[in-house]
Amino acid sequence: MSKTKWLKYYREYEWKQIFAMLRNNRKDPQIWEGSATGKFVVITGATSGIGYATARKYAAMGAELCLINRNKTKSEALIHELQNDFGVKHQDFIADLSKLSEINKVADHLASLPRPIDVIIHNAGVYLTKQEITEDNLDLMFVVHYLSSFIINYRLIEKLRSQSDGRIILVNSEGHRFAAWGLRLDDLNFTIRKYSGLKSYGSAKTAQLLSMLVFKEQFKDSGVTILGMHPGAVKSNTGQENGAVYKWLKQNFLERSLRPAEISAKALYYLGMAKEIGQISGKFFNLTTEEIPAPPALDLEVARELWQVSLALSNINQLASLENE
Repeated sequence: MSKTKWLKYYREYEWKQIFAMLRNNRKDPQIWEGSATGKFVVITGATSGIGYATARKYAAMGAELCLINRNKTKSEALIHELQNDFGVKHQDFIADLSKLSEINKVADHLASLPRPIDVIIHNAGVYLTKQEITEDNLDLMFVVHYLSSFIINYRLIEKLRSQSDGRIILVNSEGHRFAAWGLRLDDLNFTIRKYSGLKSYGSAKTAQLLSMLVFKEQFKDSGVTILGMHPGAVKSNTGQENGAVYKWLKQNFLERSLRPAEISAKALYYLGMAKEIGQISGKFFNLTTEEIPAPPALDLEVARELWQVSLALSNINQLASLENE
C-alpha cells in the first residue's frame, strides 16, 4: 500500500461511521413476510450456522433451493430435512470452495441450469488463526471468502443478465474494517507481511466489497443487483478448524453475547425478497440497515485493479480460451 493511499484513507475515516456501526449492531432486522414460492435460491455453506438458518427460512417460505456444500453426508441430511419439513423440492451440489477447480464446477453447474436464479447468497466461510495455503498456492481464507464468490459471480454474468432480474448477496462482515489501511494487492498471500487471522479475514472481506463495486457496473441496467451485508453478532460454527484454546475462548467468552443465527436468516430473507430492496445495488448493510463501509472498501481504482488480479489468479481468461478452441 502506497503512502499516498494510506494518507487518503486516513483522511476519509470518520468516527461517526464507527459509532453508527456500534448502534446498528444492536438493532433487529427489518422483516419481510411475503412468500418465496416459485423462487429459486442458491446458498453456499448451508449445513450449519447462518447458512443452515437461512436455508430453513427460505424453504419455510416456499423457495426451491440449490445448496452448495462441502460435506456430502451433512448436505444430503439437510436436503432430506428441508423436504420433509416444508414439502418443497431442493437440490444440492458438493464442492470444496477452497479449490479453484471445484469453484469452477459450481459455476458450470449453475450456468447450465435451465431456470433463472432469483437469489444467490454467498455465505460459505472459514476463520483460521494459522494460515493454510491451498492446492492452488493461495491463502485459504482469501479463496473461500472472496475468490469463490468472485469466480461464481463472474461466470454467471451472462446468465444473470439474460434473466433481467436477480439478486446477489455477499455475506460480508464488519470485519472488513480490520484491513484498515487497505488491500495489499502485492501481498494477498501474506508472504511479505506477518500473517494473522484478522488481517487475512479483513483483507478477504475488503476484496469482496471492492468486487461488489465493479459487479454493480457490470450489471448496470440489467435488473440484477448485488449487495454486501454484515450478518450481525450471531452464533456460527466458524473457527472449528482452530485449536482447543481458540475453541474454548469462543465457547466461554466470545459467544456469550451473541444472538441466534435466525437473526441473520431474517435479514437475508428481507434483503433477498423485499420489494423495496429490488433497485438497490452496490450497498453494504449491517443486517438490514445500510452503512458506509471503511474507506479502503470504497476505492474504485483499487477495485478495478483487484478485478484484473482476480481474473489472473482464477485462470478465467485461460479457461475461456480453452472453451473457445
